[in-house]
Amino acid sequence: MDARSVIIRPIISEKSYAQIENNRYTFEVDKHCSKPQIADAVAEVFKVTVTRVNTMNVSGKTRRLRTSQGVTRAWKKAIVTLKEGDKIEFFEGGR
Repeated sequence: MDARSVIIRPIISEKSYAQIENNRYTFEVDKHCSKPQIADAVAEVFKVTVTRVNTMNVSGKTRRLRTSQGVTRAWKKAIVTLKEGDKIEFFEGGR
């Protein structure tokens, strides 16, 4: 699988920016990817050394609009820990 198709988008939130101080970056990733695939994709795209990958499946939530009811999409989140001294410049620009 191509590295750019594994990483869908970075997660931009207060909690994810707080974790950057600990060298932890958060991404939305493809639901079918494993931890080694995610680590290889982040290392290839951003030219960093990945030491740890934590993943979680975020389930869809029920939403209602007037009389109709639906469910938001389910997705997979990956929190990637980098080697001490490495950083991803993409996240640093928004601070």
